[in-house]
Amino acid sequence: MINIPQIKIGVVAVSRDCFPESLSVNRRKALIQAYRRKYGEGVYECPVCIVESEIHMQQALADIKAAGCNALCVYLGNFGPEISETMLAQNFDGPVMFCAAAEEDSAVLLNDRGDAYCGMLNASYNLKLRGVKAYIPEYPVGDAEECADMIHDFMPIARAVYGVKNLKIISFGPRPSNFFACNAPIQQLYNIGAEIEENSELDLFESFNKHEGDKRIPEVVADMAKELGSGNKKPEILNKLAQYELTLLDWVEAHRGSKKYVAIAGKCWPAFQTQFKFVPCYVNSRLTGRGIPVSCEVDIYGCLSEFIGSCVSQDCTTLLDINNTVPRDIYEEDIKGRFPYGITDTFMGFHCGNTCSSKLVKPEMRNQKIMARSLPAEVTNGTIEGDIVGGDVTVYRLQSTSDNRLLAYVAQGEVLPVATRSFGSIGIFAVKEMGRFYRHVLIQNGFPHHAAVAFGHHGKAIYEVFKYLGAEEIGYNQPAGLPYRTENPFKN
Repeated sequence: MINIPQIKIGVVAVSRDCFPESLSVNRRKALIQAYRRKYGEGVYECPVCIVESEIHMQQALADIKAAGCNALCVYLGNFGPEISETMLAQNFDGPVMFCAAAEEDSAVLLNDRGDAYCGMLNASYNLKLRGVKAYIPEYPVGDAEECADMIHDFMPIARAVYGVKNLKIISFGPRPSNFFACNAPIQQLYNIGAEIEENSELDLFESFNKHEGDKRIPEVVADMAKELGSGNKKPEILNKLAQYELTLLDWVEAHRGSKKYVAIAGKCWPAFQTQFKFVPCYVNSRLTGRGIPVSCEVDIYGCLSEFIGSCVSQDCTTLLDINNTVPRDIYEEDIKGRFPYGITDTFMGFHCGNTCSSKLVKPEMRNQKIMARSLPAEVTNGTIEGDIVGGDVTVYRLQSTSDNRLLAYVAQGEVLPVATRSFGSIGIFAVKEMGRFYRHVLIQNGFPHHAAVAFGHHGKAIYEVFKYLGAEEIGYNQPAGLPYRTENPFKN
């Protein structure tokens, strides 16, 4: 994955000056030892000082910056100095978390009590006073082992938050007609720290034509053929696809500017096929497999969501239509009695062919069947098709609404190992209480049809990322006994 941040967390211990400094020193040492014993490297122990004052804050800030830290853990070894510790978070340019030390045993209660349980309350109040965002774990007070676990939980959150704040989204073309849902106000991108560069399809087409005859094309074609293996059913289109892949990669390098990471919102129809003479789905899948998400239909918030999932999971993601119901005969024959889901818990997630081949069962290069209904088949080649591999997934999205509110949702489920009998990159998804979630989160809040999919259960971290980025509402698939705000209480 070439487009995902590497995180180094600086651990800075703080101390209120009327408490023994040794409490914070010794508890910090124990915390670092516990983390390295359980998780290895990835944290830096700030040795310069225990922060008790604003001067100490400046010294610690300079030290962790010099050490290359791009995330911060403020550790309350005792009550902590509410001003300087929150100023440290305010002045640090990166994701921040707070956690605090529990009392070790009864022996400390007379002379060496830390009171960090109380100090966390003051820290949280001062963070709000300063308007500073920070990740605070569900229960942020613990012993060395427990705080080490909290820092480990922060790692994927920090990757995503840092990644978003250093992300440029590159888009090509306006949304296709009848796909208003795939476009939204871009103000929220700037609010969360991302940058966007919007380009014309004509700019992309010009660059593509300039790559004709590129000396690197044969090497890329060979790599594509190796990846596809026996699934290489359209070898005649690989040269054009390789030319397009090089066009996108070169564009990324020439246009990333001051940002470290890139995601692409591309356009694939209605004129793309007739002018480029192929569809870009397979190239999209290959770049996404390297950590450079490429969304379809100029879905800007879709590729942003994919990027967040890749940062959290350190794996490729995909973007699928929440597409169609599972036919009752498939449900009766292959799902009922085998898996603990009702038929309304299931749906099919589909896209033309943009999912990384490593996440497909027997992937094959094909043509885009829907487009071929109205166009010559030879200009619709370029999809990668196959059933999505079975296993745990997280379905999620971050989205600006039409009135510029930042909303999100996240739900965990699985792709069932059941043949779809269909085409495209497609799978049968199962999410508990999906029917209610579909109605009272997706429809009720006007979410578009595209959902980002991360492979594995990553809901805990993704939910915290959405909180950190400022989503004002985060929907999830609520259990049967917990009604949604808009759910009719008399429906039964």
